Amino acid sequence: MIFTVCILRSETTGWYYVGQTKDLETRLAYHNANYSKALKNRGPRKLTYSESFGTRSEAVKREKQIKSQKDRRFIERLLGASR
Repeated sequence: MIFTVCILRSETTGWYYVGQTKDLETRLAYHNANYSKALKNRGPRKLTYSESFGTRSEAVKREKQIKSQKDRRFIERLLGASR
């Protein structure tokens, strides 16, 4: 099974969301349907970055690494490097 770390960007506010999932399409649809309290009324969201991992523990570790930066510039550099 493949697990994905993703960065979603709100097209209305520019706000970034970092998370991990085993089903990226379902996760994106969930967030765009405003079911998530953390992202409610910030949509629509667009996938701007993703990385795939073989295990959930690897994906969670990378998610925490990205979140620990607590820096929008870090995310934007990451996005820029992937283009």
